[in-house]
Parts: sequence; structure tokens; C-alpha cells
Amino acid sequence: MSVSLPDGADSNAPMKLPSPFDLTDSEILGKVYVTHLHDDDKCDVDVLLDVVSSVVLKTRLTEGKDSLTIFQPEFRTMKLISIQMISTPRGVRYVHQTTMCILQHLKTYSWDAKALVTLAAFALEYGNLLYLTDVATTDVLANSLKQLNQVQNRKDPATNLVVLVMEVLHHIQVWATLSAYGYDILEVPSLSNAQQEVPVVVYWTLASLVAATGNVVGVADYELSDFMKRLSVACSRLKEYLKLSREQIENLEKYLKLKKEIYNPKNIVEFLKHLLQHNGSKVQIYDGSTKTKTNMEVFHQKYVLLFISSLDKIEDEISLLNSIYDRLQDSPTEIIKNYKKEDFKILWIPIFPVWDDKQIHKFHTLKDTIKWYAVEFSKLPSTELIKEKFNYLDKPIIPVLTPLGDIMNEDAMDLIFQWGIDAFPFRKTDGVDLTLKWRWFWDATKRANLGIEAKGDRYIFIYGGADTKWIQDFTLAVENIKRHATILSTDTIIDHYQLGKEDPTVVRRFWIEVERKRQKKHKDGQDCEIQNIVKTMLCLKQDQQGWAILTKGSNVRVLGHGEPMRQTLAEFETWKEKVFQKEGFDAAFDEYYKTKVNEIYARQQCASVKSNANVLVTITCPNPTCGRVMEVSSVNYQCCHRDAADSGNI
Repeated sequence: MSVSLPDGADSNAPMKLPSPFDLTDSEILGKVYVTHLHDDDKCDVDVLLDVVSSVVLKTRLTEGKDSLTIFQPEFRTMKLISIQMISTPRGVRYVHQTTMCILQHLKTYSWDAKALVTLAAFALEYGNLLYLTDVATTDVLANSLKQLNQVQNRKDPATNLVVLVMEVLHHIQVWATLSAYGYDILEVPSLSNAQQEVPVVVYWTLASLVAATGNVVGVADYELSDFMKRLSVACSRLKEYLKLSREQIENLEKYLKLKKEIYNPKNIVEFLKHLLQHNGSKVQIYDGSTKTKTNMEVFHQKYVLLFISSLDKIEDEISLLNSIYDRLQDSPTEIIKNYKKEDFKILWIPIFPVWDDKQIHKFHTLKDTIKWYAVEFSKLPSTELIKEKFNYLDKPIIPVLTPLGDIMNEDAMDLIFQWGIDAFPFRKTDGVDLTLKWRWFWDATKRANLGIEAKGDRYIFIYGGADTKWIQDFTLAVENIKRHATILSTDTIIDHYQLGKEDPTVVRRFWIEVERKRQKKHKDGQDCEIQNIVKTMLCLKQDQQGWAILTKGSNVRVLGHGEPMRQTLAEFETWKEKVFQKEGFDAAFDEYYKTKVNEIYARQQCASVKSNANVLVTITCPNPTCGRVMEVSSVNYQCCHRDAADSGNI
């Protein structure tokens, strides 16, 4: 199949020279790229562009540049290229050959300089034609030159091409300017795409100028429209990439500005506004406690637990935070570790991939179940800053922020799941303190060889006592609750361990380890707290029926007396719904256990015995659920039973 060549093409040209019109832009890119080495050679682009523009467009030179006589590159470089273009044999294949030779000659110039220097070389001959055409007829020398150059028989064949080339030069320089800022390819990908177009645009610029030179000097008669068509197509692609690059840079600059503001916040309200209100989005705050809408000022001078999540499988997290909210509302003015509970707010930032009716409906359904605050967007915001700032990876997290907008804890999710409200004010150090608070207990179980280990969110009842009947009833109650539908539906895992069941010597070893902790010297406030726990455990040991300890992971949640603990388990049907409403099984259990303690000791008060004897005698607490020897305090007998509403005083 024969290939028709553009007008002016030489069908007898050697086939080893390809026609530029037979090459794809991808093939041209490959050929041109290998000619480019580096940008070491200097080119005074601004000066040269101004001078060349004044020649080919007949414009006035910029003030101050009309006196410049020395600039780079030197005249010799431009003249050699001009001669090379003038001496190009007729035929588009030779146009390609000359174009590649010029690129090789300018291999150490920048891409915009390659095009500009070639245009300057073209202007040496083209400018001469323009000048002689317009010169006054009274100038004898000029008239002689016009005759010598046969101007009267020549036409200006390159006007439209020159306009296009000047436009192309502008776009190449825009690309060069943007590239000089060193933007990351990942942040401005279109700038990289533009870079792939620039060599192609430069090639067709040079090829068009070589062809135009042939027409200007009269050695050829090319259809410049063919060259301009290919140049225009490449230039259009470059323009589109530059347009996208500007948009990406604009977005990047906005992003960096927001990032700077977010990383240097004035206060929590300003922080949240910068984080959420951008790209034209308007944000309202939903108050789950009143089912109304408010604004961000509600977080002024407050600590904020940011709940960041998708809309999928977050029912457990919502239930947990509802419970935390309730506990924060309980005695809100209470100060713990120098933090006031009422100063802490919970805010949900939902992250979902698409903003459609299905997702919006799901969000509103979940929103109706919360008691705290949630962000309501008018449209889907950008989540990049949120993901970067908080390292959000599509898994629910709870960063804790201070009133100044600083991060107090990058993610308190695990801390709250493990310790609940006990972790208040939810700093990492609070988790460390709680772990240290109970480490001695788990160390004691290891030294006593109990063979139990704290694992994740697993619950363990550790229990014992001298009353065989109570032991059997308690064991049965635990087994029943393990199999209860409510427990199974919440994926709650409950184990139990009877102290001394397999090896009776374990009982002695365990209590010796507990007693040993009591003998340690007091060093700090936490050690004093541990000493109180030890005393409580030693009081439990004296319960005539039995005792039980409920643990969750490494957290010891309840230290309880035998009968109230057994009844709490036995009456699970009464309080099972609390498992869904509280932080978990342990919080619900502890709440009901305390009601049972108050109920039992309200019926069975410790007796008061008056004595005026001079001899202090040993007296046992008459409460059947206690039965311990009462401690002597001055001339009073005082029961050490900690749970009674009114402990016996004698």
C-alpha cells in the first residue's frame, strides 16, 4: 500500500530517512529524548525572546533591552543553525534530518532554549525579508539589497506559523517555570505528563521552522499547514496538561496552607474549622443529646475526643462512646487527675467514599443512635488532611485533642475499649498507669503458677472460698451466663478459674504473693492505691462464703464478695440490656453488683456492741456475709468490711 506524501515531499529521497509525517508522536519522543543531555549551556531567554519577538512580530523592544548587544548564545551559534536550515535539501525527510541535527547541536540547552534559539536563527533570514519589504524606497542601500534579495518576487509565507510558534514558546516557558519549583510528581502529576509533551512540541516547532526557512529562501515550497497541524495538536495537549497542572498546584497550595494552619492551630475551634470547612463545604454540628444542630463554638476551650470512622460495623464503638458520654455526664464537675469531666466532648467525623442517598441514609440512621456530637457535611469533603494528620487508615480511631488543638493522644480507641472511663482523661500515660496499677496482680498469679493469662478483651472470673455450696452455685452461674444469647450476640468471651481446684497449694501461694505486696514500702501515690487494693483483697479472703474477681484483659474490674457476686450472675436476665448500653459486660456487671451489695447489707446491718470493759476483747462482725474479726481502733471495734452501707462500729 502506497503512502501519499505532503506537497513538496520528495518521493526519490533515501528511505533510510523517515518522513516526520510517518512517525507517531511517541516515536518522535523517543528519538528526541536521546538527543538531550543536560541544561548546561547558557541562554539569556528573556533578552533573546524580546529581541526575536520584535523582529518576527514587528513589536517594540522592551525599554532597556534595545541597547543590549551581547547576550547568549552568540551570533555564531544562531548563524550556523540558520545556514543549516537554508542549506537543507528539498523534501520532508531532509526536514526531519536537519531538525534532528539541530537538536543534536543544541543538546546541552534547555527545552525552551532549543526552540527559542532555532526561532532566532530563523529570524535572521525571515527578519531580513520583513525589513526589506517595509523599508522606504528613498534608501539607496536598502533598494539595492531588495534587488539583491529579489524581495519583489518573494512573499511572506510564515506569518501564521510565527504566531503559533510564539504561542508554543510561551507554553514551553510556562512549563519550564512551573517545573523549576520542584513540585512532587505525585502531587502535580499533570506536570509530568506535560514534560512528556514538551520534546514533541519542540520537535515540531523546529521542523516547522526548517520548512518555513526553505520557503522563505525559495529552495522549497512546503505546505506549512501540514507542519502547523501536527504542532497544533501537540501544543493543545501541552496546554491541557498545563491547565490541569495549574489546578493541581492551586489545590496543592490550598492544601499546604491548610496543613500549615492545622499543624499550628490557635485553638480547638480554629483547628476543627480548618480541618473540616474547605473546598466550599459548609459544616454543621449535630448534638445527639438534644437532637438539634449547633456550631463549632460548642467546643470552645474543650477537650475533644474525635471519633473518626467509616459507616461500616461501628455499632460497638458507638455503644462504647455512648457509655463514656453517660459516665462523663455523671458528676460532670468532678475533677480527676486535674481534669474536669464536663470539659470533655465527643465529636464524630464520618468518612465515606461516596455521597449518595444510600450512604446519607445510613449516616442518619447511625447518627440517631448517638448521644454526643457529629459533623454534618453539605457535601463530601476532602479527607486527605484528616488521613494525614491522624494517620487514619479506614479503621476507627479516637484522637484526643486539647483546647489549643494539640493532640493529647493519637488514638485512644484501644485504651477506652480496655479501661473504659477508668482511662480518663484518656492520655497514653493513663493507660500505662492503669497497666502498672494491676501488673503486680498478674505477676502474683504467675509466681503462684495459677496458669491464667490476660488476653485482649477476654473476661475471667477468678474465685474461691471455703463454702463448697457457694463454689458450685457460682460455677454454674458463670457457665449459664457464658451460653446466654446476649453474651453470644456481643461476641463476649467469658472464662472462669476456681483457685485451688486442681492444686490446693495454689491457694496458699496466691495469698502469700498478695500479702507480700502489702509488706512493700509506700513510694508514691500509685503505690498507696495498690496498698488499698491489697487490703481489700485480704478482706475478701475472709468472706465465709467466698470471693470473686472479674478481670477484662489486664484490667481488674471488680473485687467482689461471694453472695453479691453470685446473685449478680444469677439475675443476669434483669440487667442483660445494660450490656448494650454500658461500655461492655464488665461495666454492666459492676453497676448491678453494687446494687446487690447495697441491697444485701441494707437487710443485714453489722451490729453495734457497746462495752465499758477495760480489757479489749476479740469480736467477730455479726454480718453473715462478713464474719471477720473486727479491727481495734482506739477504744472502738471497727469492721474492715468495705462494702457495707453501714459497717459495724463497736
